[in-house]
Amino acid sequence: MDADRELIKRCLAGDDSAWAGLLQTHTRKIYNLCYRFTGRPSEAEDLTQEVFIKIFQTLKTYDAAQGAFTTWLNRVARNHLVDHYRRTKKDRATSSIEDEVGGIEEKFSHTAGPVAQVEARERKELLQRALDKLSPDLREAVVLRDLQDLDYAEVAEVLGVPTGTVKSRINRGRLELARVIKRIEQVKGLPQGKAAGGEP
Repeated sequence: MDADRELIKRCLAGDDSAWAGLLQTHTRKIYNLCYRFTGRPSEAEDLTQEVFIKIFQTLKTYDAAQGAFTTWLNRVARNHLVDHYRRTKKDRATSSIEDEVGGIEEKFSHTAGPVAQVEARERKELLQRALDKLSPDLREAVVLRDLQDLDYAEVAEVLGVPTGTVKSRINRGRLELARVIKRIEQVKGLPQGKAAGGEP
């Protein structure tokens, strides 16, 4: 945190090498966030560049007293992603499904065998296919809450809707996600419940 503050101070003073340092420190994290929302490397790269242009333009508005730089950086990035998809009306998707949406990562994280890796990949693909079938509003709420680990108030702030609406969308999204996963598993003949974190 102190290192970020020092880099920010130097950036605002016109030190190009400090800006390069911020980019080197935070680009990968922002790219991963963009990639989770898009599932497309080239689009994630473009969005990452756009996010850092916005960061560069608004860096002077960052107030260290309001929290860590990484928190502010992530908020700017999420807001940009939401604005982007509202403008383009594209479906939001994620290509990396983490533990809070069904416990997939946690279930297989301690198993390094190839069979477990294949199963984990299949479960991620299954969950993404299910997410793809949700409406954009429901998918966005579920991804922000369960994948990005925002609390309800933060999701409401990012999406610009009341907290009650956020809770409703998340509850509906989770229920619909479970139904879609069950249908896909029935079609494929997979054991049911594993993608929702249940016992095999």
